[in-house]
Amino acid sequence: MLHFTHIKKFIYILSLGLSFSFSSHASVKQLNKHGFTLENTVLINAPAKQVWAALVSDIDYWWPKDHTWWGNKGTLTLRPVAGGCFCETAGENSAEHMRISFVEVNHILRMTGGLGPLQGMGIYGALTWQLTAQNNRTKLVLTYQAHGVIEGNFTELAPIVDRVQNSQLMALAEYIKPTNPD
Repeated sequence: MLHFTHIKKFIYILSLGLSFSFSSHASVKQLNKHGFTLENTVLINAPAKQVWAALVSDIDYWWPKDHTWWGNKGTLTLRPVAGGCFCETAGENSAEHMRISFVEVNHILRMTGGLGPLQGMGIYGALTWQLTAQNNRTKLVLTYQAHGVIEGNFTELAPIVDRVQNSQLMALAEYIKPTNPD
């Protein structure tokens, strides 16, 4: 059985050493004994349609492999329809990372479930990717509202998950090539 302390160390180690050239804003917006709300934001020099395409079609290329179950052996897919799966396969092994619950093409993608170790802890949440066009740029806001009952409390876990969420957002931003750089 995985203990909360081991999971915290695992997530923290995975999140170390990640640095990106993009300016972003990350924060724990809400925290209590039942869960947390995280918000990470980045401005990408590409139109929303291009950001959306990378988000839903190219997830296996930009999602950090050290935040998957089987690393480079696994393949990530995302089916952007209600009921679709953000899944990973590695040979005969497979995992549902999250279930797609809402799609507004080029604007909002919402997934529900628990990512990584949170899944095994019984933590459930809504992960929302919101794209807002700003001229030929896209403001991308990633919000994760998670709740559950855990050994310990969310005070230490929330900032760790926030750093991991920010690393995933920045990996997408790094992957996207601007069509009209400033």
